[in-house]
Amino acid sequence: MSIHSKSFEEPDERRTPDKTTVDVVKLPGATVARITFQPGWRWSECIKPVVGGESCQIRHVGTLLSGELEVVHDDGAKARVTPGIAYVIEPGHDAWVVGDQPAVSLEFESQAAEAYAKR
Repeated sequence: MSIHSKSFEEPDERRTPDKTTVDVVKLPGATVARITFQPGWRWSECIKPVVGGESCQIRHVGTLLSGELEVVHDDGAKARVTPGIAYVIEPGHDAWVVGDQPAVSLEFESQAAEAYAKR
Protein backbone atom coordinates (compact mmCIF):
# COMPACT_ATOMS: atom_id res chain seq x y z
CA MET A 1 0.00 0.00 0.00
CA SER A 2 1.39 3.44 -0.92
CA ILE A 3 -0.90 5.61 1.23
CA HIS A 4 -1.14 5.28 5.00
CA SER A 5 -3.35 7.28 7.33
CA LYS A 6 -4.61 7.13 10.90
CA SER A 7 -6.89 9.29 12.99
CA PHE A 8 -5.76 11.13 16.09
CA GLU A 9 -9.21 10.31 17.44
CA GLU A 10 -8.06 6.66 17.70
CA PRO A 11 -4.34 7.04 18.51
CA ASP A 12 -1.90 4.16 18.91
CA GLU A 13 -0.90 5.65 22.25
CA ARG A 14 -2.24 8.36 24.56
CA ARG A 15 -0.25 9.93 27.39
CA THR A 16 -1.93 12.25 29.90
CA PRO A 17 0.44 13.97 32.30
CA ASP A 18 -0.87 17.02 34.18
CA LYS A 19 -2.72 19.46 31.86
CA THR A 20 -1.39 17.56 28.81
CA THR A 21 -2.74 15.07 26.28
CA VAL A 22 -0.30 13.45 23.85
CA ASP A 23 -2.00 11.45 21.07
CA VAL A 24 0.49 9.40 19.05
CA VAL A 25 -0.09 7.77 15.67
CA LYS A 26 2.48 5.44 14.15
CA LEU A 27 2.81 5.31 10.38
CA PRO A 28 5.39 3.48 8.27
CA GLY A 29 8.61 5.46 8.69
CA ALA A 30 7.06 8.21 10.84
CA THR A 31 5.51 8.76 14.22
CA VAL A 32 3.39 11.90 14.67
CA ALA A 33 1.93 13.40 17.84
CA ARG A 34 -0.91 15.80 18.51
CA ILE A 35 -0.21 17.49 21.83
CA THR A 36 -2.86 19.47 23.68
CA PHE A 37 -1.65 21.77 26.45
CA GLN A 38 -4.37 23.12 28.75
CA PRO A 39 -4.36 26.67 30.16
CA GLY A 40 -1.95 26.81 33.08
CA TRP A 41 0.36 24.20 31.51
CA ARG A 42 4.09 24.74 31.93
CA TRP A 43 6.78 22.17 31.07
CA SER A 44 8.68 22.72 34.34
CA GLU A 45 5.51 22.11 36.38
CA CYS A 46 3.62 19.47 34.35
CA ILE A 47 6.22 17.41 32.44
CA LYS A 48 9.40 17.78 34.50
CA PRO A 49 7.92 15.68 37.35
CA VAL A 50 7.36 12.87 34.81
CA VAL A 51 10.70 12.94 32.96
CA GLY A 52 13.08 14.78 35.30
CA GLY A 53 15.88 17.13 34.31
CA GLU A 54 16.20 20.88 34.52
CA SER A 55 14.71 21.65 31.08
CA CYS A 56 13.01 19.83 28.19
CA GLN A 57 15.59 17.75 26.32
CA ILE A 58 13.38 16.89 23.33
CA ARG A 59 13.92 18.42 19.88
CA HIS A 60 10.54 19.59 18.62
CA VAL A 61 9.61 20.01 14.96
CA GLY A 62 6.01 20.92 14.41
CA THR A 63 3.29 23.50 13.98
CA LEU A 64 0.84 25.10 16.36
CA LEU A 65 -2.82 24.70 15.36
CA SER A 66 -4.41 26.79 18.11
CA GLY A 67 -3.59 28.69 21.28
CA GLU A 68 -0.23 30.27 22.09
CA LEU A 69 3.00 29.05 23.66
CA GLU A 70 5.93 31.00 25.07
CA VAL A 71 9.29 29.21 24.86
CA VAL A 72 12.50 30.18 26.67
CA HIS A 73 15.69 28.33 25.79
CA ASP A 74 18.48 27.67 28.29
CA ASP A 75 20.68 30.06 26.26
CA GLY A 76 18.19 32.90 26.86
CA ALA A 77 16.50 32.86 23.44
CA LYS A 78 12.74 33.47 23.64
CA ALA A 79 9.91 32.96 21.17
CA ARG A 80 6.13 33.20 21.10
CA VAL A 81 4.58 30.43 19.01
CA THR A 82 1.16 31.21 17.53
CA PRO A 83 -1.23 29.32 15.24
CA GLY A 84 0.09 28.63 11.76
CA ILE A 85 3.73 28.88 12.83
CA ALA A 86 6.08 26.01 11.98
CA TYR A 87 8.85 25.59 14.52
CA VAL A 88 12.04 23.82 15.47
CA ILE A 89 12.79 24.03 19.19
CA GLU A 90 16.13 22.55 20.17
CA PRO A 91 16.66 20.65 23.44
CA GLY A 92 17.14 22.74 26.57
CA HIS A 93 14.02 24.85 27.07
CA ASP A 94 10.96 25.57 29.18
CA ALA A 95 7.58 26.49 27.69
CA TRP A 96 4.11 27.46 28.86
CA VAL A 97 0.63 28.20 27.58
CA VAL A 98 -0.14 31.90 27.16
CA GLY A 99 -3.74 32.90 27.85
CA ASP A 100 -6.84 30.92 28.64
CA GLN A 101 -7.16 28.73 25.52
CA PRO A 102 -5.60 25.30 25.03
CA ALA A 103 -2.57 25.17 22.76
CA VAL A 104 -2.69 22.32 20.25
CA SER A 105 0.38 21.32 18.25
CA LEU A 106 1.36 18.65 15.74
CA GLU A 107 4.85 17.21 16.23
CA PHE A 108 6.56 15.64 13.22
CA GLU A 109 9.89 14.65 14.79
CA SER A 110 9.39 10.89 15.32
CA GLN A 111 11.68 10.74 18.37
CA ALA A 112 9.77 13.56 20.05
CA ALA A 113 6.42 11.95 19.25
CA GLU A 114 7.60 8.63 20.67
CA ALA A 115 9.27 10.01 23.82
CA TYR A 116 7.59 13.28 24.87
CA ALA A 117 6.15 13.16 28.40
CA LYS A 118 6.93 9.47 28.72
CA ARG A 119 8.55 7.93 31.78
